[in-house]
Amino acid sequence: MTLAERTSVILRPNPQRVLARLFIPGEEHLIVGKSRAKEVVARCMNLSESTVQETFATTIARFGHRHRELEDQLLIHFCAVENLVDPSEPELSRERKMLIGAYFTQEYSFESAAYFNPSMVAHPDQSGLSSGYLRIIMSVRAVGEGHISSLVFRSGIINPIGEILIDSSPHYANAHAKRNSVLNTHVVKQTALASGCDDERLDLVLGLLPSKFTPADLEVAMSQVIPMPQPDSEPDPVRAVLQSIGQSGYEINFSDKTPISEQVLWPTSPDERGGIEDARWVHFTKPDGSTSYVATYTAYDGQAVTTRVFETQNFRNYTSTNLTGSAITNKGVALFPRTIDGKYLAMSRWDRESNSIAFSDDGYHWDKATTIQVANQPWEIVHIGNCGSPLETEYGWIVITHGTGPMREYCLGAILLDLQDPTKVIGRLSQPLLSANADERNGYVPNVVYSCGGLIHNGTIFLPYGFSDFGTRIATVNVAELVDAMLTNGPDKVEVLAGNVNEKSPNGLAI
Repeated sequence: MTLAERTSVILRPNPQRVLARLFIPGEEHLIVGKSRAKEVVARCMNLSESTVQETFATTIARFGHRHRELEDQLLIHFCAVENLVDPSEPELSRERKMLIGAYFTQEYSFESAAYFNPSMVAHPDQSGLSSGYLRIIMSVRAVGEGHISSLVFRSGIINPIGEILIDSSPHYANAHAKRNSVLNTHVVKQTALASGCDDERLDLVLGLLPSKFTPADLEVAMSQVIPMPQPDSEPDPVRAVLQSIGQSGYEINFSDKTPISEQVLWPTSPDERGGIEDARWVHFTKPDGSTSYVATYTAYDGQAVTTRVFETQNFRNYTSTNLTGSAITNKGVALFPRTIDGKYLAMSRWDRESNSIAFSDDGYHWDKATTIQVANQPWEIVHIGNCGSPLETEYGWIVITHGTGPMREYCLGAILLDLQDPTKVIGRLSQPLLSANADERNGYVPNVVYSCGGLIHNGTIFLPYGFSDFGTRIATVNVAELVDAMLTNGPDKVEVLAGNVNEKSPNGLAI
């Protein structure tokens, strides 16, 4: 029996969607050299006003239709180099300012290389829909030149008969938003401790700060506790650690005029400079009953990965914070949609090859985990992991998994966890739920199917998945049929893990 049915939805990268990004001649991404900004500005200043008018008109005619409010973006980029204009020059015309901005702007096709690893949740706005319909929002990992990953969004509707209709790809894209640094006292302390900074001055500095604060607030607090370093002296270790952490937390606030589908969540913090990867969204219910949308994701700085989390109420205003703890030291963290027995839970692959459940008291620091599934099927021998947050059903928690087999082929699978005690696996599939077909095998990374999370609507799992790290499709799975198939392998037929694996945390402590 075929459990996963492919829909007709196929989403591919659209190289026509571009961002207008700041470009500094001489400091190109792949060829780092000395900036030539001053010389470029001087040449622009030597142009006659008539040449400026003509060149700017041609530029807008060629590029204006590709961007929403391009002139405003050019003025922003002019501001970046305005200090290089000789102060003795008379007031510049608006056209000259925008033309200078254009010389410091480049188009970046942010999804030209790949469009994959999607995650789907119910849209926060369900107004205007008839019974049986569900509006959805789906994030997709987009990759452009230099293998830089960003996060983009698509919207759509699931109708009462189980058809999913995805809205057309928008023409415009926008990464411009108000960005503010914001830090959390508890998270900063845990991050500092994880960095080996166990110093009483840490508590003194943080004791002077509110629960949320800015890097400027942090500098003021440090100045009261830690003397400023003398010239040529070694940097104070506590100050150095806190200043580094001070760059990590941030907020992004998009304008009300920017539709969700035009937003591009572009790398912002230092640990993201190589890309934002594989966001796993979940509609999370907090212990007090309030809800928010939360996505755990991988930040890549070009060498190492860090687990971070986006939080939003409306998919317009986002906060991003790094997570800490030995239980989430690798890719693939996926939150359960609610706390269980007062604990935050998340699927984790801290050992890089097994499925585990991590535990936290606050949702930010994760220092304990229980391994619940090891790779033992032929199609998953290399390693296994999760494909998004667990889906709650009356039968138990459904976790869509992935496994890697011969020729590094990725397949999807599924396990069923006990509703009250998710560390108990009560069912699993012995065969893949989905593997790449002939039309999905070729792409950026061949032979891969991978998801970052789906949702359940009217008894059906709607499971978006990336194929060959190139495009995105959507499959449907009947919940009852999937559960029945998993239970044929459990609970009495599910292998029981050895106690010394099941009852240890990543750092070897019994839990």
